[in-house]
Amino acid sequence: MVVLGRSLLVSVYPSELKFYLDQKPSFCDITVENNTDNHVAFKVKTTSPKSYYVRPNAGILHPWESCIIRVTLQIPRENLPDQCKDKFLLQSTAVPTDSELEHLSLDTFNKDNGKTVEERKLRVVFVSPGYSEKPNASPSNKIDLQRLKSERDAAILQTRQLQKELEMLKRRRQRRNNSGFSFKFALLVGFIGVMTGFLLNLSISSPPPQ
Repeated sequence: MVVLGRSLLVSVYPSELKFYLDQKPSFCDITVENNTDNHVAFKVKTTSPKSYYVRPNAGILHPWESCIIRVTLQIPRENLPDQCKDKFLLQSTAVPTDSELEHLSLDTFNKDNGKTVEERKLRVVFVSPGYSEKPNASPSNKIDLQRLKSERDAAILQTRQLQKELEMLKRRRQRRNNSGFSFKFALLVGFIGVMTGFLLNLSISSPPPQ
């Protein structure tokens, strides 16, 4: 069974890959998060494999684990088409706990073997050097805005990961209820509170999105 669009196994951010052509190298990071208690294998495909360098292009995520895939534009700016039609496809499927990436069978992501294969399509956008998200934005303001957005996105990712670890600890706590585990649980809850406060302060200080 193939599942398109819905996040059953993994969450994928962003849904659109933007490459700013005034950056060298121009790259975009994809965050993949495992939403389950299972081990999940993933694989990345693109309609234009010679145009992009993708690392890692495949992997196995442990329960509630996340990873970042970096996609780097390979072709020179002058050779880019006026309108980009490139797309990426991220496939994911649950695998046994003892699975190793190098030993996955060739039909792991096969749509005809009855297993659930989740697919997420990501479109590509090229952002020209003259483009500005704000009409009167200076280069320094654009750099500051990009830095704040990067810090905010990193804080959001870390907070999501901590929240998932908290949910996993809650489940384990139901099975193991000893003082050492409870203390660790309390520490994690407190740290998530600190991260949430930091994220709120960062969002307040960031310029409003245009």
